[in-house]
Amino acid sequence: MQVIDKALCNGCTTCSLVCPKNCIVIKPNEEGFLYPYIDKERCINCGLCKKACPVLNKENPVEKDIKAYAVYNKDNEIRKDSSSGGVFNQLAKFVLSKNGVVFGASFDCDFIVKHIYVETENDLYKLRKSKYVQSQIGDSFNLTKNFLEQGRLVLFTGTPCQIGGLLSYLKKPYDNLITQDIICHGVPSPKVWKKYIEKKKINGQIKNVSFRDKSTGWKQFSLTIDFNEEKQSEKHSTNLYMKLFLKNVILRESCYNCAFKDKYRDSDITLADYCGIDNVHKDFSDNQGVSLVLINSKKGNQVFNEIKKHFIYEQTDFEKAITYNSAMTSSVKQNKNRDKFFKKLDKVDIDKLANKYTKQSKIKIFINKIKSIIKK
Repeated sequence: MQVIDKALCNGCTTCSLVCPKNCIVIKPNEEGFLYPYIDKERCINCGLCKKACPVLNKENPVEKDIKAYAVYNKDNEIRKDSSSGGVFNQLAKFVLSKNGVVFGASFDCDFIVKHIYVETENDLYKLRKSKYVQSQIGDSFNLTKNFLEQGRLVLFTGTPCQIGGLLSYLKKPYDNLITQDIICHGVPSPKVWKKYIEKKKINGQIKNVSFRDKSTGWKQFSLTIDFNEEKQSEKHSTNLYMKLFLKNVILRESCYNCAFKDKYRDSDITLADYCGIDNVHKDFSDNQGVSLVLINSKKGNQVFNEIKKHFIYEQTDFEKAITYNSAMTSSVKQNKNRDKFFKKLDKVDIDKLANKYTKQSKIKIFINKIKSIIKK
């Protein structure tokens, strides 16, 4: 029994939370992605799971006036420790200053990515920076509802499908809820990440992982792993895990046909890299990180007005800004080798497998060199 076709399910877990008989179990499939599994012996066919599914009940987006800004934080240390311009940190600090709660993706002690909440500024570092792995929602939706019912201000951050799942679970709007999503490329397999990071542990105890180390600049990210005695850093163009991610080999099936790719989002605020900033706001182009901030609601506008004094910002043309970030409205194309990769995942060394399915042919390398010359 299925709630929704496997190719469309984004793993938000909402269906299991609303089941009155607790007969829907969320567990990983052979690729490492979480899916709902229904115990048909206990199911009473009430249909609540289907009514709660954010994909099955996705309404056509309503056109609205969206304000867009190029933004970066005045605090250079926060900006340096953020993936883009350091906007999330200020948004979270505003909520915490109101005795609020902030939810987001964090590493656990084994560097598995899970959604957690923080209540102090000292813990905000856990939620900063991108994690290129699908996070485990766990009981975050339940906890969010509990905090909201207590009257506390809540900031919930996540991918567009996670925001969709939360709103579907809550069933009603809350004045004390702020939602912030991202422009998402797609979510990689937790199983692939675990295999990759476990192999890295042979080099020593891992202290920190940064998927987007900006030490070589914002336009040339590196995946950096800090060990006790050393630091390993590889540019995205050569790091095997990032190549698998960016070449769309290890993404969830639903990411190739995402139901949440649209200009008009359900979130209050959308954050992203301001791709193409050189072509739109040259004065912002200092290679340290600039955020594209999209204000999708009245509530989002009120919050941005509260925190904008901490930013260097400039209003930008919404339509022009998103033309440089196709992931806003378009799903990525599935890599032709995706299924082959996952079939061999438990049989072949992860590095050898990654090398095999990300290696460029000589013709492709030649074409890319020509493109680079033409571009220059």
